[in-house]
Amino acid sequence: MSFLDYFRRKKGGDDEVMRRARLLLTGRIADGMIFDTQTDESGAVFIFYSYNISGVDYESSQTLNYDQRRRQEEYKPGASITVRYDPRHPTNSVVV
Repeated sequence: MSFLDYFRRKKGGDDEVMRRARLLLTGRIADGMIFDTQTDESGAVFIFYSYNISGVDYESSQTLNYDQRRRQEEYKPGASITVRYDPRHPTNSVVV
């Protein structure tokens, strides 16, 4: 392993976990709305949501985690939600 390998970003499943954790801790808060949900054959629930930052509309999606699936009725189409987003990259968001 070379010296520079220590500074390279590691790829893997932990990136998504770290991204979500960082947004939940430091992301700015915005109001959003669910506009669709889908469940795949494995039982994973996907939500599709929109939010507005400084007059710009954004749309995104995410898979509900275990705690969110237990409260799945809160994520029906038309439901109001809280979104945390990165102010430098508003397209990077997560539903609280």
